[in-house]
Amino acid sequence: MRWPKVITLVATILIVVLGAGVLFPVYGNNAVLGLDLQGGVMVRLEAPEGTTSEEMEAAKTVIENRINALGVAEPEVRLEGNNRIQVELPGVEDAEEAVRVIGTTAKLQFVRYDNSQVIVEGSQLKSASAYVNQEARDPAEMYGVSLEFNNEGTKAFADATADLVNTYGLEDATREHRIVAIILDDQIISAPSVNASIPNGKAQISGSFATYDEAQSLAMMLQGGALPIDLTIVEKQMTGPQLGADSIEKSIKAAIIGIVILAVFMIAVYRVPGLIATFALLLYALIVIGVNVAIKATITLPVIAAFLLSIGMAVDANVIIFERIKEELHTCKTLRVSVESGFKKAFTTIFDSNITTLLAAVILIAFGSGAVRGFAVTLTIGILASMFTAITFTRFMLTTLVSSNLVRDAKWYGLKRGVCDED
Repeated sequence: MRWPKVITLVATILIVVLGAGVLFPVYGNNAVLGLDLQGGVMVRLEAPEGTTSEEMEAAKTVIENRINALGVAEPEVRLEGNNRIQVELPGVEDAEEAVRVIGTTAKLQFVRYDNSQVIVEGSQLKSASAYVNQEARDPAEMYGVSLEFNNEGTKAFADATADLVNTYGLEDATREHRIVAIILDDQIISAPSVNASIPNGKAQISGSFATYDEAQSLAMMLQGGALPIDLTIVEKQMTGPQLGADSIEKSIKAAIIGIVILAVFMIAVYRVPGLIATFALLLYALIVIGVNVAIKATITLPVIAAFLLSIGMAVDANVIIFERIKEELHTCKTLRVSVESGFKKAFTTIFDSNITTLLAAVILIAFGSGAVRGFAVTLTIGILASMFTAITFTRFMLTTLVSSNLVRDAKWYGLKRGVCDED
């Protein structure tokens, strides 16, 4: 028995097992869960017939900006067909507020009272943010939204306010003519009077917010921009956290049962190589889950399905290798020669079968979207990981085991008793 080889073998197994014990909890704490696992809101919006693809892309961009302002982790916004947009917001608890922010048109205008002239529009808005005025005596003035216009809007606003100040005095009869109405979606939300010209392109909306959240909601809509088209909510679904937790529990249970059954099958049929394949599967799971967590992939039920599917592919690669080794053993070759020859003969088959599946996955990534793309990405990671563990890790473990002389009887490698003399 060669003890350095035995120590290498045992150390490798311990590293994999301890790595699983340490890393799996870390993966669980850092995984980004999708709508079906975490709970949240799904909204499907529909545009009028005849909407151009450019308008749909512009609407999608505006919705993404609004969702980013909401602070939702890993939202999903995608186009469906020619005139629909699907929005998934995992972890959102206030469904109505999310829907309102997403679907509101938010068309902003500053309009002169005296001649109904539009001074500035929402497209000229540079930024919008909510604020709290702790010194306000009137509760209605405590919360507001600060606005800042771009260069074009700044000039237009400065010219208009200067003209109002120069044209009308401060007498009660003429003061109302200095009013600039702030109109959102054809509704006046504030009508302040201009006391002096405003040359810096900054303004404030106040007097119509009961809470800071109301001001923040308006700021998010304005900051996100106005939707270029009218969108109608045609579907709205709310997935509760409890339902998501139940899906996670069932998925984990299914994965554990599947892996245990595979491990039992591999050990029963292939014995020692099957045991090594079990550790290879553990390493495979560490790699696939770790890569998904590292790239911040959203974990959904289709992603879990892809993971379980690729586990089967990883087992299939090991089965091909072990069958080739058994064929070599049945010709009465030595263990060392059988293992080396078995891997060489299995490589082409494994490579060809995985490449064809990999090409299909790449096509799904290129042309798919949403859940389909997530499935394909995980499947791609799984294919590459299965090839690595089968061709590299399993080979290293088997060759080290054979070199150590720890298990020398060919029957423990799948050879039936009596076929050949023992090595």
